[in-house]
Amino acid sequence: MELELTERDGPITCARLTGRLDTAGADRIGLQMTAGVVATARPAIVDLSGVSFISSMGIRLLLSCAKGLKGKGQTMAIFGAQPAVQEVFEQSGLEEILDIVPDEPHALARIA
Repeated sequence: MELELTERDGPITCARLTGRLDTAGADRIGLQMTAGVVATARPAIVDLSGVSFISSMGIRLLLSCAKGLKGKGQTMAIFGAQPAVQEVFEQSGLEEILDIVPDEPHALARIA
């Protein structure tokens, strides 16, 4: 699992994930993602277009980041989920809890 953090105008944090967001992947990027997304206290978008698999630990990481930002008065939107990952979101009801949208323009609109 790889994590790339960038800053967009606004300022907005953009987290791009690549690989398998399983237990090992979540362990590898968990601290970096929390520091880069939650600690900045800025709105964030998370690009999952490079994520081929997500497990409960990956879901937990996303939920933790979203909750952490909410506690700081900020929002997070997730976009680009591949079909297998999107299916996990739908089956687990996460679309009711997390702000999951199809693409980056929608994500930017959600956090505006």
